[in-house]
Amino acid sequence: MKRSEINAALKEMEGCIREHRFELPPFCSFTPEEWKTKGHEYDEIRDNMLGWDITDYGLGDFKKVGFSLITLRNGNLKMDKYTKTYAEKLLYLNEKQMATMHFHWNKMEDIINRGGGNVLIRVYNSTADGRFDDTDVTVHQDGREYAVPAGTQVRLRPGESITVYPYMYHDFTVEAGTGAVLLGEVSMCNDDENDNRFYEPMGRFPEIEEDEPPYRLLCNEYPAAAGAVR
Repeated sequence: MKRSEINAALKEMEGCIREHRFELPPFCSFTPEEWKTKGHEYDEIRDNMLGWDITDYGLGDFKKVGFSLITLRNGNLKMDKYTKTYAEKLLYLNEKQMATMHFHWNKMEDIINRGGGNVLIRVYNSTADGRFDDTDVTVHQDGREYAVPAGTQVRLRPGESITVYPYMYHDFTVEAGTGAVLLGEVSMCNDDENDNRFYEPMGRFPEIEEDEPPYRLLCNEYPAAAGAVR
């Protein structure tokens, strides 16, 4: 992706967040220059990859496959100093974007429609060898439990949510004609390096072509802490 494309995507997400009156923590507004001055008091952000994020799954077609997100809080299963057992994210998709089919080995999560259009979550159970299972999927949606056939798209209108369990395949798209959507995710600790199982092998972070200065640093771009060595 070009840096200009990333900058535009982040600003578009910011606009949606303002529209729905969701307030962000201060670190989300740090400029790249400000990050150079931040010391070890912000290690939790660096170590746990909090902040702005973009994924195009390494496919290079962000306008169709991928989305923008912010990790607001997260624990860390690899570092004992961080004892949080939970994570929270915001995700933004416009009408033409989708997130690809995947499950998590360990993470349970609630995906919440925070505002905008309707999101469609397609669900499958997984077989032991990682294929789609043709059995009915048990859905937990805002305190209601029910079953749907494999491959069903569960519609979430603003305010609605679904619980996604480990080994439950899911992808999501925006229902045509309903507009861009702001999603929340409340989950167990997030570990993108080890806990994602994509149905089709793919990457996570984009390769960036630097055609203009960054508007915000992404969560995998922070400079080392300023000041004394740990």
